[in-house]
Amino acid sequence: MKILTHEDILKQLDHPFFRLISDTAEELRLDCYVIGGWVRDLYLERPSSDIDIVVVDETKQTKRPGIALAEALRHKLGKKAHIAIYKNFGTAQLKHKSLEIEFVGARKESYDRNSRKPVTEDGTLEEDQNRRDFTINAMALCLNKDRFGELVDPFDGLADMEDKTIATPLDPDITFSDDPLRMMRCIRFATQLNFQIEEDTFEALSRNKERIKIISAERIAEELNKILLSPAPSKGFVELERCGLLPLIFPELALLQGVETKDGKAHKDNFYHTLEVLDNVAKATTNPADISEGNGNWDSPKDHVLWLRWAALLHDIGKPKSKRFDPIQGWTFHNHNDIGEKMIPSIFRRMKLPMNEKMKFVQKLVQMHMRPIAIADSEVTDSAVRRLLFDAGDDIDDLMLLCTADITSKNDLKKKKFADNYITVRTKLVEIEEKDRIRNFQPPISGEDIMEMFGLRPCKEVGILKMAIKDAILDGEIPNEYEPAEKLLIEEAKKLGLNVITN
Repeated sequence: MKILTHEDILKQLDHPFFRLISDTAEELRLDCYVIGGWVRDLYLERPSSDIDIVVVDETKQTKRPGIALAEALRHKLGKKAHIAIYKNFGTAQLKHKSLEIEFVGARKESYDRNSRKPVTEDGTLEEDQNRRDFTINAMALCLNKDRFGELVDPFDGLADMEDKTIATPLDPDITFSDDPLRMMRCIRFATQLNFQIEEDTFEALSRNKERIKIISAERIAEELNKILLSPAPSKGFVELERCGLLPLIFPELALLQGVETKDGKAHKDNFYHTLEVLDNVAKATTNPADISEGNGNWDSPKDHVLWLRWAALLHDIGKPKSKRFDPIQGWTFHNHNDIGEKMIPSIFRRMKLPMNEKMKFVQKLVQMHMRPIAIADSEVTDSAVRRLLFDAGDDIDDLMLLCTADITSKNDLKKKKFADNYITVRTKLVEIEEKDRIRNFQPPISGEDIMEMFGLRPCKEVGILKMAIKDAILDGEIPNEYEPAEKLLIEEAKKLGLNVITN
């Protein structure tokens, strides 16, 4: 955090748009302030496009002052500015070039217990700041000429930022009960900023956790996504578990927590292992430009990073259902990857996450995350690597990143062995890709070719012959070329009693 002098603040506000807002507010005899996230991030030296302007009419003469100021600015800026007005909320959004600014009249709020949507009425700046979620989001900078750049900080948000603390402006029980989504936002901000949650505020999270049930799945998922995209997302999930929210919003993840011991044998805590893997992936994907482009089903590099981190979060989600105790082996989790893959659609559906290629990408990585481990734990054969490359296709780099992140053993020798073996696997992947071009390869003879050659309709024999060619190529028995494939095809067809149809 940077301690800003008044001169520093004036430099930050020395922008034609802020000056235009100031001039226009003076003309309309309105008080206006930039408030919330932009002010917070100014002190934290974080980039922010979240510009909110709260407008106050002390004379009570202007109806919907936020909209009035936005409309006056739109008139001055001309056709290059675009405005969207939301009369029911008394807000307006103004877009001009790269700027996007929200204008709202100062207001006070009251809530119905069964809804997070408030009843609002015109209020003072103080009342508007009272309704804010956290002290660090309640700070305002005046834009009026006589007080330009003056900080209005009634709840010591600046001190909380210095202490790296998340606290509510008023009674946290009222803040969270009124709008339970603020509980998710509390943990999200603590995670993004690496702040601590103030003690009374945290205890209120626990007391009000059941209120989260009135929040839509979409809004909860939105906050989870922001936690996942944080530098160290484990912090958010630890806090969710610690305050009791996690079992309510993500019961499958909560079930990973805990260690069971039997006959002196214990398994690791799969919840904290998962979070360690997640943080490892987060460290490797801090700069989205540094990672692979994957299968291309992404809206942006950040979007790619998000679903890769979801795969890390869910990679062991099938372990509670697969857990068994064997007197000799101890605790086992056989086929947890297959079970986890099948669990993902119901999790995504409940959370209103996309049921498209993004979900399938997460499923694929969860299902395949044991494959490189199995290869690295034994002799690294060309055949095994060739099959891995074929099955993973363009997602091979993401899969290897996840599997490398999955090395969390406390045994340094074991950890080094796996890391060294992974280097061998990666080297083999590069060699085989350069030599055989296996990634997403298509066999030189298709199913249609087979049916034409042997006079067949679609049947199981066609599938058997296609698989024989594919297996021979992947096992390195024949090159991925037409003539060797045709020769093998004829030999395998004879075993099935089939002969080439000649014209």
